[in-house]
Amino acid sequence: MSDTERRPDPSPEAAATTPAAPSSSSKGSFELGTGPGRVLVWFYGVFTVAAASRSIVEVIRGFDRAPLAYSLSAVAAVVYGFITYSLVRGGERARRAALACCAAELLGVLVVGAWTLAEPSAFPDSTVWSDFGMGYLFIPVILPVTGMIWLRRAKRA
Repeated sequence: MSDTERRPDPSPEAAATTPAAPSSSSKGSFELGTGPGRVLVWFYGVFTVAAASRSIVEVIRGFDRAPLAYSLSAVAAVVYGFITYSLVRGGERARRAALACCAAELLGVLVVGAWTLAEPSAFPDSTVWSDFGMGYLFIPVILPVTGMIWLRRAKRA
Protein backbone atom coordinates (compact mmCIF):
# COMPACT_ATOMS: atom_id res chain seq x y z
CA MET A 1 0.00 0.00 0.00
CA SER A 2 1.45 3.39 -0.99
CA ASP A 3 1.36 6.54 1.17
CA THR A 4 -1.37 8.04 -0.99
CA GLU A 5 -3.59 4.98 -0.51
CA ARG A 6 -3.06 4.73 3.23
CA ARG A 7 -6.23 4.84 5.30
CA PRO A 8 -6.30 6.91 8.49
CA ASP A 9 -5.54 5.13 11.74
CA PRO A 10 -8.86 4.80 13.66
CA SER A 11 -7.16 4.62 17.08
CA PRO A 12 -7.91 7.38 19.65
CA GLU A 13 -4.19 8.24 19.90
CA ALA A 14 -3.99 8.94 16.18
CA ALA A 15 -7.15 11.07 16.30
CA ALA A 16 -5.68 13.20 19.10
CA THR A 17 -2.51 13.98 17.13
CA THR A 18 -4.06 14.40 13.68
CA PRO A 19 -5.27 17.93 12.99
CA ALA A 20 -8.94 18.13 12.11
CA ALA A 21 -9.80 19.20 8.60
CA PRO A 22 -11.69 22.48 8.51
CA SER A 23 -15.37 21.94 7.96
CA SER A 24 -17.44 24.09 5.64
CA SER A 25 -19.75 24.99 8.51
CA SER A 26 -17.07 26.41 10.83
CA LYS A 27 -17.36 30.04 11.92
CA GLY A 28 -14.03 30.98 10.37
CA SER A 29 -15.18 29.93 6.90
CA PHE A 30 -18.09 32.41 6.73
CA GLU A 31 -17.51 34.61 3.71
CA LEU A 32 -18.05 38.23 4.68
CA GLY A 33 -18.29 39.38 1.06
CA THR A 34 -21.20 37.13 0.08
CA GLY A 35 -24.90 37.88 0.05
CA PRO A 36 -25.60 41.32 1.55
CA GLY A 37 -21.88 41.53 2.29
CA ARG A 38 -21.24 41.78 -1.46
CA VAL A 39 -23.26 45.02 -1.53
CA LEU A 40 -21.16 46.34 1.37
CA VAL A 41 -17.96 45.41 -0.48
CA TRP A 42 -19.22 47.28 -3.53
CA PHE A 43 -20.19 50.42 -1.55
CA TYR A 44 -16.97 50.42 0.46
CA GLY A 45 -14.96 49.91 -2.73
CA VAL A 46 -16.69 52.83 -4.45
CA PHE A 47 -16.22 55.02 -1.39
CA THR A 48 -12.54 54.05 -1.18
CA VAL A 49 -11.96 55.22 -4.74
CA ALA A 50 -14.14 58.33 -4.29
CA ALA A 51 -12.52 59.46 -1.03
CA ALA A 52 -8.99 58.69 -2.24
CA SER A 53 -9.54 60.49 -5.55
CA ARG A 54 -11.09 63.44 -3.80
CA SER A 55 -8.27 63.77 -1.27
CA ILE A 56 -5.55 63.44 -3.94
CA VAL A 57 -7.13 66.16 -6.06
CA GLU A 58 -7.65 68.40 -3.02
CA VAL A 59 -4.07 68.01 -1.85
CA ILE A 60 -2.69 68.74 -5.33
CA ARG A 61 -4.93 71.77 -5.90
CA GLY A 62 -4.24 73.50 -2.60
CA PHE A 63 -3.68 71.63 0.64
CA ASP A 64 -3.03 74.89 2.52
CA ARG A 65 -6.61 76.10 1.85
CA ALA A 66 -8.24 73.48 4.14
CA PRO A 67 -5.65 71.03 5.51
CA LEU A 68 -7.93 69.55 8.17
CA ALA A 69 -10.74 68.80 5.73
CA TYR A 70 -8.38 67.32 3.14
CA SER A 71 -6.57 65.21 5.73
CA LEU A 72 -9.90 63.86 6.98
CA SER A 73 -10.84 62.89 3.42
CA ALA A 74 -7.57 60.95 3.17
CA VAL A 75 -8.25 59.25 6.53
CA ALA A 76 -11.73 58.30 5.29
CA ALA A 77 -10.19 56.74 2.17
CA VAL A 78 -7.81 54.64 4.29
CA VAL A 79 -10.63 53.50 6.60
CA TYR A 80 -12.86 52.60 3.65
CA GLY A 81 -10.01 50.73 1.98
CA PHE A 82 -9.23 48.72 5.10
CA ILE A 83 -12.87 47.76 5.59
CA THR A 84 -13.13 46.73 1.92
CA TYR A 85 -10.00 44.58 2.26
CA SER A 86 -11.27 42.98 5.47
CA LEU A 87 -14.66 42.15 3.96
CA VAL A 88 -13.04 40.55 0.91
CA ARG A 89 -10.46 38.67 2.98
CA GLY A 90 -13.03 37.10 5.30
CA GLY A 91 -12.40 35.05 8.43
CA GLU A 92 -12.87 35.84 12.10
CA ARG A 93 -9.85 38.14 12.49
CA ALA A 94 -10.87 40.16 9.43
CA ARG A 95 -14.45 40.32 10.73
CA ARG A 96 -13.29 41.70 14.08
CA ALA A 97 -10.95 44.20 12.40
CA ALA A 98 -13.71 45.38 10.05
CA LEU A 99 -16.13 45.69 12.97
CA ALA A 100 -13.66 47.87 14.90
CA CYS A 101 -13.04 49.98 11.79
CA CYS A 102 -16.79 50.41 11.17
CA ALA A 103 -17.19 51.61 14.76
CA ALA A 104 -14.28 54.06 14.32
CA GLU A 105 -15.76 55.21 11.02
CA LEU A 106 -19.16 55.84 12.62
CA LEU A 107 -17.50 57.76 15.45
CA GLY A 108 -15.58 59.83 12.87
CA VAL A 109 -18.71 60.59 10.85
CA LEU A 110 -20.62 61.64 14.00
CA VAL A 111 -17.77 63.78 15.38
CA VAL A 112 -16.92 65.45 12.07
CA GLY A 113 -20.60 65.85 11.19
CA ALA A 114 -21.36 67.57 14.48
CA TRP A 115 -18.16 69.65 14.28
CA THR A 116 -18.99 70.92 10.77
CA LEU A 117 -22.43 72.00 11.96
CA ALA A 118 -21.21 73.55 15.22
CA GLU A 119 -18.17 75.34 13.82
CA PRO A 120 -18.35 75.63 10.02
CA SER A 121 -15.35 78.00 9.95
CA ALA A 122 -13.09 75.08 10.94
CA PHE A 123 -13.88 73.49 7.56
CA PRO A 124 -13.48 75.99 4.71
CA ASP A 125 -14.06 73.05 2.38
CA SER A 126 -16.16 69.95 2.98
CA THR A 127 -14.99 66.42 3.71
CA VAL A 128 -16.61 63.07 2.94
CA TRP A 129 -17.97 63.10 6.50
CA SER A 130 -19.09 66.76 6.61
CA ASP A 131 -22.67 67.34 7.72
CA PHE A 132 -22.97 63.60 8.45
CA GLY A 133 -22.28 62.78 4.79
CA MET A 134 -25.04 64.97 3.39
CA GLY A 135 -23.05 65.55 0.19
CA TYR A 136 -23.03 61.77 -0.32
CA LEU A 137 -26.75 61.19 0.42
CA PHE A 138 -25.93 60.34 4.07
CA ILE A 139 -24.34 57.06 2.94
CA PRO A 140 -21.25 57.73 5.13
CA VAL A 141 -23.44 57.55 8.25
CA ILE A 142 -25.62 54.66 7.03
CA LEU A 143 -22.76 52.48 5.75
CA PRO A 144 -20.95 51.81 9.05
CA VAL A 145 -24.22 51.03 10.84
CA THR A 146 -25.17 48.58 8.09
CA GLY A 147 -21.65 47.14 8.15
CA MET A 148 -21.72 46.60 11.90
CA ILE A 149 -25.10 44.87 11.68
CA TRP A 150 -23.79 42.56 8.93
CA LEU A 151 -20.56 41.83 10.78
CA ARG A 152 -22.39 41.06 14.04
CA ARG A 153 -24.70 38.73 12.12
CA ALA A 154 -21.68 37.07 10.49
CA LYS A 155 -20.34 36.20 13.95
CA ARG A 156 -23.40 34.05 14.64
CA ALA A 157 -23.24 32.28 11.27
